[in-house]
Amino acid sequence: MSNPLVVVVTGVSSGIGRAAAQQFAARGCEVYGTVRSTAGMAPIPGVTLVEMDVRDGESVTQAMRSIIVRAQRIDVLVNNAGVSLVGAVEETSVAEAQSLFEVNVFGLLRTTQAVLPQMRKQGAGRIINLSSVLGFLPAPYMGWYAASKHAVEGMSESLDHEARQFGVRVVLVEPSYTRTSLDTNAPKAAGKIAAYDTERETATRAVAQHAANAPGPDSVARTIVEAAFGPWKMRRTPKGQASLLSKLRRFLPAGPVDSALRKNLSLNT
Repeated sequence: MSNPLVVVVTGVSSGIGRAAAQQFAARGCEVYGTVRSTAGMAPIPGVTLVEMDVRDGESVTQAMRSIIVRAQRIDVLVNNAGVSLVGAVEETSVAEAQSLFEVNVFGLLRTTQAVLPQMRKQGAGRIINLSSVLGFLPAPYMGWYAASKHAVEGMSESLDHEARQFGVRVVLVEPSYTRTSLDTNAPKAAGKIAAYDTERETATRAVAQHAANAPGPDSVARTIVEAAFGPWKMRRTPKGQASLLSKLRRFLPAGPVDSALRKNLSLNT
């Protein structure tokens, strides 16, 4: 009998990361889930919790090293840990944008660089990066979050070209609205500009309503598991709205896509 896949999922305290870790464990994988702190963290059956802060290079290095010592390999890395931010581009400070990128982009870079030597050594591996439909669409009042996901998309495609010579492939998973705390508890830019208040609040209410009515994280988690076990595809979108938006972006002219996006957010001008 072959050895189970060794899977590392970042950010498993809740939402998509927790659901993905549970589904990998149900498939018989040896699963390690990272969290910033295990204190008060509810256990996940079949998942070994590892403390790691993606913002801290030493923390990432130590956590990944401990997993490799214990498991002797890492077959799949799921870069799920991420944060959001609501605010117009003009009213978002450089420090706030940097803090967002520190997790969503540079955190992903740290974990990826920490596992690639092992994946190159073993001659195989798959890195699954959680992007978003905002990785290929604009997002009024979430411009810096969208920018971080656009960066993840560009880096992931480039990395896949570089790493495939070692048997390592990279996959992007691009969900749409998902009923998790990421959207409902998203922090707001501190330096609000009154001129944006009305439209920002309208868009924020629309996002909150869409998120409340969206499917839970299990469907995105299934797509992540499929990305690990299935044939390689650069992009995978969960069934439903994400898949539809991907097709619309690809095949429709820019004008109708722009109008549909604004209508979705109740922006009428």
